[in-house]
Amino acid sequence: MQFARPLAELIAQLEKLPGVGPKSAQRLAFHILRMADDDVRRLSESLLVAKRSLRLCDVCQNISEGERCEICSDPRRTDDVICVVGEARDITAMERLNEFRGKYHVLHGLLNPIDGIGPEQLKVRELIQRLANGVSEVIVATNPTVEGDTTAFYLAKLIKPLEIKVTRLAHGMPVGGELDYADTATLLSALEYRREI
Repeated sequence: MQFARPLAELIAQLEKLPGVGPKSAQRLAFHILRMADDDVRRLSESLLVAKRSLRLCDVCQNISEGERCEICSDPRRTDDVICVVGEARDITAMERLNEFRGKYHVLHGLLNPIDGIGPEQLKVRELIQRLANGVSEVIVATNPTVEGDTTAFYLAKLIKPLEIKVTRLAHGMPVGGELDYADTATLLSALEYRREI
């Protein structure tokens, strides 16, 4: 089916979003066309504001409005335990537990040599630099996938010579699952029964 050029362009842009295929992009585009002009304006403005005003935290690489994110700025958090996650959204999953009182480090991806993602494309160097500041444990909370396991073993190999305890979330998480889809009980069990790697 031929769409008018502006509609076709909107659909093409929506298809670029992760998890949005051609049919979903068409549904979203038609929904946007039915929205009130004020709602569309607010949506477009919020996209631009988010893109312009957000940055990476200087400490943990989480998404932040300022130099430091809220977690790194929280004096109630301990500096001696760092939980390493693949993506910033994984922090939200861990925070739902209300159990972890340490700080985080976001890699912004996982090792995947097939796709050309090596340690240089991730925030590994920034993590290693943080470990000089009295860290006693690094919890690797990457997804239990081939890429997540590869990343965990790579980090363990780098960190263990520094005489820092390296643990991995227990596999209460389903293999192939993702942190942001896990329920609280599964995540709590995985955190509680984490193991050294």
